[in-house]
Amino acid sequence: MATDYSTFHEPTSDLFERLAAVSDLSPFRLTDEQIAHYHEFGYLAGVRILDDAQIEHLRAELAELVQPDHDGRSLWYEYNSNESSDPDLVLFHALGAWRTRPGFHDMLWNPAFLVAASQLLGGAVRFWHDQLFCKPAHHGGVVAWHQDYSYWTRTQPMAHLTCWIGLDDATADNGCLQYVPGSHRWPLLPITGLAGDMQAIGEVLSEQQMHQLQNPTAIELKAGECAFHHPLMVHGSFANRTDRPRRAAVLNVVRDGVCSAGDKPLLDGTDPVPAGQPLAGRYFPLLFDGERSL
Repeated sequence: MATDYSTFHEPTSDLFERLAAVSDLSPFRLTDEQIAHYHEFGYLAGVRILDDAQIEHLRAELAELVQPDHDGRSLWYEYNSNESSDPDLVLFHALGAWRTRPGFHDMLWNPAFLVAASQLLGGAVRFWHDQLFCKPAHHGGVVAWHQDYSYWTRTQPMAHLTCWIGLDDATADNGCLQYVPGSHRWPLLPITGLAGDMQAIGEVLSEQQMHQLQNPTAIELKAGECAFHHPLMVHGSFANRTDRPRRAAVLNVVRDGVCSAGDKPLLDGTDPVPAGQPLAGRYFPLLFDGERSL
């Protein structure tokens, strides 16, 4: 039987340095300028949080996880070998890798991630869920323009943070993230689809918003670098037609105290968190109390 790593609320290996063993957090702290950039534009890119050995370890685990019959297949919240609506393109998208493999589990407790996340959230960091987005070479699919919080209104208040981590070099050619700077100040938009028409969002945008959408910023990252973004940031990514894959892991976290907005399970297969109660328990562990980073 596969190990369900959600039962462990601490690192299970030595792949990442343990936060409790780090005497000086200053190498992981963001600068005032970086924090100001996040708040002004809605994102911060180019923060290196994985070293080469960690990248290779996660790539090896990912190679197992993309096989439909892998050990632990029943543990995912959502698993799409291909979520693309275009039959000529492939977009692997899955939620719940942290439950299936030690590397993806332990990445949640990576100090290089947690210290920065605590600074940007302004407090203690609690886990929401993770994702994998993989675009194979030659026919990698798109991720349509969207706001993350459009999919997360079952958790309130909106005190969320997304960390997109490259497991390959991400470029404009192979389908890197694209941000619309400043769109984190837009109101919450309706869902218009995640893996289909890149232009579908135009149905719900004003003329001014459409104008801004025409000038996105390509977030090119080296493998091991990440981009943090606000839950209302409008973002997407285009197809990968290159000879190289574009694989990424995403960590979604909240400031501790965010609550469930309903009585149904927040993720498939998890225990319900009653409406009005803060996220907690087996599936939503506290990752960092934040006291040492602020």
